[in-house]
Amino acid sequence: MQNHPISITDPDDPRVAPFRDIRERDLTGRQGLFIAEGEVVVRVLASSASLCRPQALLVADKRIGALADLIAAWPDGAAVYCASQPVLDRIAGFPLHRGILALGEKPEGGQRAAAISRVAADDVFVVAAGIGNHDNMGGLFRNAAAFGARAVLLDDRCCDPFYRKAIRVSVGAVLRTPMTTGEPLEAILDRLHAAGVEVLAFTPSARETLAGFRRQGPVAVLLGTEGPGLPTSVIARCRPVGIPMKGGFDSLNVAATSAVALHHLTSPALSG
Repeated sequence: MQNHPISITDPDDPRVAPFRDIRERDLTGRQGLFIAEGEVVVRVLASSASLCRPQALLVADKRIGALADLIAAWPDGAAVYCASQPVLDRIAGFPLHRGILALGEKPEGGQRAAAISRVAADDVFVVAAGIGNHDNMGGLFRNAAAFGARAVLLDDRCCDPFYRKAIRVSVGAVLRTPMTTGEPLEAILDRLHAAGVEVLAFTPSARETLAGFRRQGPVAVLLGTEGPGLPTSVIARCRPVGIPMKGGFDSLNVAATSAVALHHLTSPALSG
C-alpha cells in the first residue's frame, strides 16, 4: 500500500500538472478525468462504492497526519503527493482551504450501459433534460443516492456531472451513482419505455398530482429546466404529474423537486 507521499516543492513540477490551474481546466475538460475536492468527496472516490478509479492524490503537508488512513489505503499505482500550503495554493490557482485534491477517472462505458439493464419492479430512475446548473446537477445526484434511485440518466444537453462543483455539491454521490450521459432525450425515453419503465414528466400543467400517484412498477422521474420546462412533445410521451403550490409559485428548484418526488416514489407505504 502507498504510505510515503512524494514531496512537491515546485508548483511547476510536471508530476502534478493535472492539478494545476483547476478553475481554468474545469472549463476546458480533462479528457475522461476529473478533480475531486475535499476529504468527504475524496474518501468516496477511494471507497469500494466508487464507480471511478483514483489516479492521484495531492494533500497539504499539515493534513498528512489526519489523513493517514486514507493515504495508507490509497490504491497501489495511484500516486500520492504532498506540498506546503503555499505551494498547494499555487498549483491549484486559488487558496485551497480544504487541503486535499484527487484526480479520478470517469466510469467506463460498460458501467454506464449497465445503468438501465435488468430493470426491477421497484427501480426508480432520475432523468434530467437540459440541466445546465452545476449546483442543481449535484443536488440531483445527492438526492438520487439518498433515496436509492437505480440510476441518473442525463440527456445530451445537460452539463458535465463530473465538474468539480457538481461533485462537491453531490457530496461525492456523482462518483458512486450509475448514470448514462450524452444521449438525446428521445432515445432515453425509448429505452425506458422498452424496458417497461413508466416515465413521469413533472410539469405545472399536469392534472394528476404526485400525492395521488401510486406506482405499480418501475418508474422514472423526468425533470426539465426551470422556466422553459419540458417540451409538450416530450410530455405527451410520458405521464404528466404535478406538485400543487400556493403563493403564486408553479415550480420548485429542480433539485428540490427531485427530492420531493423520490421521497414519494420510494416510500413503501405509497407504492402499489
